Amino acid sequence: MNRLDFTPYRRTTVGFDRLFDLLENSNRNGQNENYPPFNIERLSEDDYVITIAVAGFKNDEIDITAQQNLLTVVGQKNIDGNDNRDFLHIGIANRNFERRFQLADYVHVTQADMADGLLVIRLLREVPDALKPRKIEVGGSNLIEQSDDQKVAKISSKKPKKAG
Repeated sequence: MNRLDFTPYRRTTVGFDRLFDLLENSNRNGQNENYPPFNIERLSEDDYVITIAVAGFKNDEIDITAQQNLLTVVGQKNIDGNDNRDFLHIGIANRNFERRFQLADYVHVTQADMADGLLVIRLLREVPDALKPRKIEVGGSNLIEQSDDQKVAKISSKKPKKAG
């Protein structure tokens, strides 16, 4: 068994528990998950596409649920009245499935379409403006070095010049 041990990192980091748990669980749970096949594509820095092969499923048999940091795609086949068909060979996988994708913070689903047996889910990462890096301009003012009380005193001690 190929298991990663994050204990040394857990001792020296704070607040990364969720990341370590995610890595450990994905390694355990991902061993036998191979149906349905899927692709994850990065279109740009913040745009992603997940394409899942769902041949034989109809739109109403696919359920997509997005919640905080988790995208779940479930395929539930409706039972037809043709259960008494006599197949000589069944090569097309036609079983129910549940596929889970862990999403990073601020990633959300923008669109889902199905065509030609492929389910295409578009994702977008939108980081709030308050969390984006911002440029700080360096100015000639030395007000930063003064305390708030000194700023107030300096402003109130200035007398307006008389015209004339």
